[in-house]
Order: sequence, then C-alpha cells, then structure tokens
Amino acid sequence: MTTSSFPTIKKDLDAMKVKPNLDYDKVRGNFDWQEMYDELDWLPGGGLNKAHEAIDRHANGRNRDKLAMIWEGKNGEKETYTFGEMKVHTDKFANVIKSLGIETGDRVFIYMERLPELYFAFFGALKAGAVVGPLFSAFGPDPVRDRLQDSGAKVLVTQPDLRRKITGIIPELFELQHIIVVNKNNRDPQPINTADLSYEEEMAKAPASFDIVNTSQYDYSIMHYTSGTTGKPKGAVHRHQAVVQQYATGKWALDLHEDDIYWCTADPGWVTGTSYGMLAPWTNGVTQLIYEGGFRASKWYELIQEYKITVWYTAPTAIRMLMRAGDEVPRRYDMSSLRFMASVGEPLNPEAVVWGNEIFDMPFHDNWWQTETGAIMCANYACQDVKPGSMGRPLPGVELGIVDENFDPVPVGKDGILVVRPGWPSMFHGYWGNAPMYNSRFRKGWYITGDSARIDEDGFYWFVGRTDDVINTAGHLVGPFEVESALIEHPAVAEAGVIGKPDPIAMEVVKAFVSLKDGYEESTELRQELMRFSRSKLSAAVAPREIEFVASLPKTRSGKIMRRLLKARELGLPEGDTSGLEEE
Repeated sequence: MTTSSFPTIKKDLDAMKVKPNLDYDKVRGNFDWQEMYDELDWLPGGGLNKAHEAIDRHANGRNRDKLAMIWEGKNGEKETYTFGEMKVHTDKFANVIKSLGIETGDRVFIYMERLPELYFAFFGALKAGAVVGPLFSAFGPDPVRDRLQDSGAKVLVTQPDLRRKITGIIPELFELQHIIVVNKNNRDPQPINTADLSYEEEMAKAPASFDIVNTSQYDYSIMHYTSGTTGKPKGAVHRHQAVVQQYATGKWALDLHEDDIYWCTADPGWVTGTSYGMLAPWTNGVTQLIYEGGFRASKWYELIQEYKITVWYTAPTAIRMLMRAGDEVPRRYDMSSLRFMASVGEPLNPEAVVWGNEIFDMPFHDNWWQTETGAIMCANYACQDVKPGSMGRPLPGVELGIVDENFDPVPVGKDGILVVRPGWPSMFHGYWGNAPMYNSRFRKGWYITGDSARIDEDGFYWFVGRTDDVINTAGHLVGPFEVESALIEHPAVAEAGVIGKPDPIAMEVVKAFVSLKDGYEESTELRQELMRFSRSKLSAAVAPREIEFVASLPKTRSGKIMRRLLKARELGLPEGDTSGLEEE
C-alpha cells in the first residue's frame, strides 16, 4: 500500500557530514532503557535531577568553559553563557527561592519571554526541588489565573509588562506568596509593584553555589497544562525520570552531536520548548541558540547563517510560512552549515518535506509525541529514508499500537486509535489534582493518545487526526471549552460553540458560533468587540479568528453542545446520527 503520492527520500549514509548516532534496526531489536540510565551522571547522593544532568554534569567536567547558550534579543542584543556560567546563575536562583521558603514539591511558575533569566530560573527551581510550570508569554490573564490557581503555585517569575497584564487576577491567587520580576537591562522604566521582588536585587545577594536537593527520579519536576474537550486545562505532571528519554531522543531523533550548534524555535511555555529547547540539547552537552524575537523568514535564515546552525527543530506552521515567503529568500543566505532538520507540533504535510529537500538538500524529519508523553515517541531518523507525510517509526524502547474501539489490533493500512504501552521513562505521572481524568487515559494495558493513525507494511506510522474536539492551531492545542467559557462572560453572549476550521498555514484556526441574548443584535461592531474581548482574556493565539452569529446551537437533550455538528455544517460534511438532538 502507499500512504503518500510522494516518493520516499533516499539517504546516502556515506555522503553525510556526520555519521548518525543511531543504527535503528540494530538498537531497536534488543534495546534496554537501562543503557540510557547508565549514560546519565546521577547525583552524588544517588538521586536524579534534570538540572544536574543538563547543567552541572557539564560545568563540573571538561565542558565547563564550553558555550551552552547563545542568546540574541529581539532588539539585537547578544549574550553568551558557558556551562560554568549557567551553573552559577542557576545556583544563585536556587538560593533565592530557598530563601523564600520554597520546599521540595512546591510549584514555581515562569511567565516570561525567552530571556536568559527564564532559563536560569527554570533550572534553579529544579535544583531547589520545586516543580516548575512554564507559561506561554502570549497568554492573557484568564489562562494564567486558571493554571496558577489549579497548581497552587507559590512563586511566579515574570517581567514588568507581563506583570501589568495580569494585575487584575493577582488577588484571586490565594496561594501565591511571591512574585519575582525580571527587568533585564532595565528595559522597562516603570517601577515594580512594592509587594514584588526584584530578580536583580535578589540574585545580587544570593550565594553563588548550591547543593542540589537530592531529588529521586520519581519526584515531580515539570508540569505543562494541556487542553481537553471539557473542563479547564489539566496539569500534566512529569518526573525527573523523564530526562532519560529527553537525553536519548536528543541523541537519536535529533541526532545531536557534541559539536553541534542547535536551534529549537519553540516557546518554553509549551512542552517542546522545555523538552527540546532546554533538556535534550543541554543533557547532550551541545551549544544552542535562543532567539527572543518572533517569526520573520529573512531573520530566521540570517540566524542560521550567522551562528552556523547545524541542527534545526521547528514547527510545520513555521515551515509553511517559510514556503510562502518564497524559494528565493533562503538562496540569499548560506545554509551550508545545516545537516539535520526536524519538525513537530502537528502533522507535517509531505509537500513541506519535499520542499525542504529541494531547498536545503535535506528533508525535514517529522516526529510525533505529546505533552503527556514528555518526549519524542515516533520519528523519522537521520539513519533512515524518509517517507514524506509519515510520523516515522517508534523510538527504541517504545511500543506503539493501532487498535479499534475494543482495543483489538487493526490490520496494516487500516485507520485506528493510536495507543502506547505504558512504561516509557518520560510518561506523565498524573493530571494535577485529577486522578479520574488521568486514569481514563489508560485502558487494557494501553495509554490512549486521543489521536488516530495507521501503520504501513514497512512499520511507518501515519497520522490521521484527533479523535476528540481539541483544536491544533499552529501547533498549540486549544480546548474549545476554554474559549467558549471566555466568550460567554461577555454580557451579549448567551451560548458559544467552538470548532477548529482547516487553514492552509496554521492547520486549523479557532472559529466560534455565538448565539446572543435578548436585546442584542448581530453586527460587525459586535463581532469585533467579541474578538477583542476574547483576546484580552485569552491570547491572540487561542482566541477565535472567526465568529459567526447563529440563532441557536445544536445540543443533545441533556444540553451538551454538539461541536461535531457545527463542524460538519461548516465543512459541508454528512451530519451523521442526529437522533439525540433536542427539538429545535
């Protein structure tokens, strides 16, 4: 069978600049995770801590003076930090939060743009035994409030402009004890709130060395909130043990070598930005670029040329935007340093894989994983040919399956539910405070991913779609309930139903169907007001891009909005069984 009309891209291993780290068939056949456990350093007391594996193991050895971070700010500022310098900054921050009374297991959240101080705070908090929760810097007040309330965060690290954006929700955060404000290079002239702490002042008086808390591999380390079809976002909690797989996938799926210059374009507020913008590269001891600015095709190519990027990890939406900018733009730059390119966040269409091969003389290597999996689970590897449009093959040590609704295996080539056999090192260990939801994700010896897929005769997996209503917009998973909840807070809105509408660049955009309360009439002005309202509460990335006024929303007799019908009607698809609808 064929799953893509595009031919397989053949690899000439002898012509590669660097021999791939992984011999897939040899390793997968008799792999034991203990091999990866043995490659890590571990704490002197026998524990495991992500900050030690990413920073201190290098700072205490021959890589002390090696560049860990090359930082370029959005205004053109440039800074560099060695592993030794990273250790000092992270040690100091660990001392700062310890002085504030933070204990093992307390939650420390970070709401910042990509400044060096974000990374110092992240690893410093891990050293102190805290559980770190990174937040997307574009979030509006409501998503920040929901996540801080649910997690019971005691410390928030932020910056002046973002602190001002969420001023109104601070009184609702009853467990929040301290706000630490980073004002890098005094960028923001306005004084900080007198109740807040100055990052710079606290760091200036903190000791420059710290003995890492002897966390075990089973202690919680990071929590990322993930959206679902009902209820507010849920905090997926990972353990320090996840670093085993983050290290392994950096080595195998991203083919990181010690002399690489690596660039991951993901924001640290999302799991890719932590697992592969911090942990995978630095546990492998490579130098990485951190760019604070946003997307601009010419600037991205300029960064690759200037810093001689060798391994580049980005997202399908960004690749499609690069394609739209035209083939002539990359040809104005020297891209010869690149040797491996990868993509994640949503399915990468085969045209983009082929385009990469034509423009850069190498394909983009798509891979698949989730917030809950913590690390890459299925990938196209440097050592193998690439089938454009495929997710690739499972990571050594990971067992994937395609099953039907009874959890029986389906034949090769047939669509089914994508499941994973539990036990991989980076598997999440719970949804914070929601054991029933966590338990519902496991059935008959499988973790249920919520994705549908198929497998071909060569063992390559192909993504088909989501099995729920979660919207994937530019790689951001948006729960429709969260958007609907924001919209109905507006005094004009009676009900709201939200779907994902196909989009050629972002994969999906958020579209809302709104019914109005008596006394309000639909108008262009009201539509624009609702868009502004939702953006102020959520963020531009999450808020609806389209709003359509409707007289009423299709609902079941129990009152549940039928998003499936909204989507079918929007796309002109069959509506299926409507016998359960209430009388309209």
